[in-house]
Amino acid sequence: MRLEEYWGVGPKTAALLSEALGVEAAVSAIESANSRALVEAGVSSGRATRILRRANGGEGLDLLATDDARDIYKDLVERAQSYAVTGHAADRIRVLTPLLDADAIEARLDLVGEARETWRGLDAGGRERVLAVFDAHDAVAGGEASAVDTAVDLLDAGFTDGVFAPLGDLDADALADASTALSALDDGGVAPGADDRLDEYRESLDAVERLARDPASVMAAVRSEGVQGTEGFREAFVEYVVDEAGVSSTRVRRATEVEAADAADFVSNTLRGLADDLREDVEQREAAVADDLRDAVDDARADVDAAVEAVDDIAFALSLARFADAFDLTRPTLVDDGLAVVGARNLDLEAEGESVQPIDYGVGVHALGASANGASGADGITFGEDATGTPMPSDDAVAVLTGANSGGKTTVLETLCEVSVLAHLGLPVPAEHAEVPVVDAVVFHRRHASFNAGVLESTLKSVVPPVTAEGKTIMLVDEFEAITEPGSAADLLHGLVTLTVDRGALGVFVTHLADDLEPLPDAARVDGIFAEGLTPDLELEVDYQPRFGVVGRSTPEFIVSRLIANARNPAERAGYEALAEAVGHEVVQRTLSDARWDA
Repeated sequence: MRLEEYWGVGPKTAALLSEALGVEAAVSAIESANSRALVEAGVSSGRATRILRRANGGEGLDLLATDDARDIYKDLVERAQSYAVTGHAADRIRVLTPLLDADAIEARLDLVGEARETWRGLDAGGRERVLAVFDAHDAVAGGEASAVDTAVDLLDAGFTDGVFAPLGDLDADALADASTALSALDDGGVAPGADDRLDEYRESLDAVERLARDPASVMAAVRSEGVQGTEGFREAFVEYVVDEAGVSSTRVRRATEVEAADAADFVSNTLRGLADDLREDVEQREAAVADDLRDAVDDARADVDAAVEAVDDIAFALSLARFADAFDLTRPTLVDDGLAVVGARNLDLEAEGESVQPIDYGVGVHALGASANGASGADGITFGEDATGTPMPSDDAVAVLTGANSGGKTTVLETLCEVSVLAHLGLPVPAEHAEVPVVDAVVFHRRHASFNAGVLESTLKSVVPPVTAEGKTIMLVDEFEAITEPGSAADLLHGLVTLTVDRGALGVFVTHLADDLEPLPDAARVDGIFAEGLTPDLELEVDYQPRFGVVGRSTPEFIVSRLIANARNPAERAGYEALAEAVGHEVVQRTLSDARWDA
């Protein structure tokens, strides 16, 4: 296969890889998602990742229909990658792309579930041992030797259950022999310590080469013995070389049979000839030993290949299991329609150590909402309810989410996007329960603080085509009104909500213009997030759980109350007091009184 046939590999990159790795090795690196091999060959890290993602399931990237959706994806993959137990596992996670087939998603969820069960079944010592084994043999490029050594050590430690089960089918003795042979083979040669005779030859060769580099010193050392005549010099020279290089006197005398103009010429020619003889012995012995070692590996070839595959797969699965375990992720249920979560957490905030309030939310037809009898859903799951006890609706395709500034509306969208992307990656999600449809596009659009025709046009070109294309789409759009004047924004947003309903898509639209969107389509509803007051520290106290079927309030009185309380001088305070009159002076004073009373 030509390297240029891979996405992102142009003539320059192909030439770089061909020169550094060779075409066959470069193709193998791309097909096996070995990004480090590409980076070491001179390809930038970002470009290597993009090449490998496209080569290993690139069609799934089309699911990420907007830049913001792709940012969520990249953050999730990077976070999962940080739990990798080997470099090669990190490479494989780095190039994970969304899966578009339910069977493929379920298969990966099965793999991660089994690995997670295995990981949780290990005590602290067992986990440390597993990580130590992988770390000890984590070769830069993940070669055969490191994989076989890892398999041998895991078998020796008794890891053969659960995700480790493929190791139990291997011939441990054959692998041990292959491990010894592979450790002895060094880039086509033989490593020191593998063969005693070869080591002796090499030591003698090194010594003779050292003498040959400084013949004058050799002559001086021989003559310091007080030898007389040519024959005496020859004999003393032989004894000196025997002592220094550890070779037999017979071999040295054979090498002295050279024509020489003088003593210096004799010493130089003899040492060079002796070095050539020893070098030939080293090469012949090394070739013979290498052949024997390769034969030993070939004898265990089936087990070696199986070990390489098993170790790579185990490392990959355990890495994802550690990620899922670290964030207490849950396997989602794949459904035909409806996106719903119970007890969902924003993974980005949780990873940063923020206190996260779990939420229940959903759109479309799902089993986590109100049922005919209003009691429980699939598998006896209790429905999510808002603060008023209203159960989560289970048949609205679109929700318009309203509420206070800094009230967590964008976080709801991000959480739903995280759940959708993780599920399509075949990974568990941050929720107690989740129903996720397999879709063709996830449109996530964050609020952008720009107000001009160019931003409006680019936004429409980003969010409209996916919902009009063939297939199923999830629309998650944040404060559309931020990019154009409110009147036009309301009209455009109403049209986008209607388009989403008409195209059979699912959607959540965050806005402050809910009252201007009436009448909404029958399949759309309005939800709200409410600020409940100020904390004793004058922080906005918000119930992040959306209330179903009601418009959330922006509650500017809370913000004005905080500004009044924090005013640094009388003039500044008077200005905020004037705003308090506009939003309701009594409400502001009551808010300040409540905050002080709580303190």
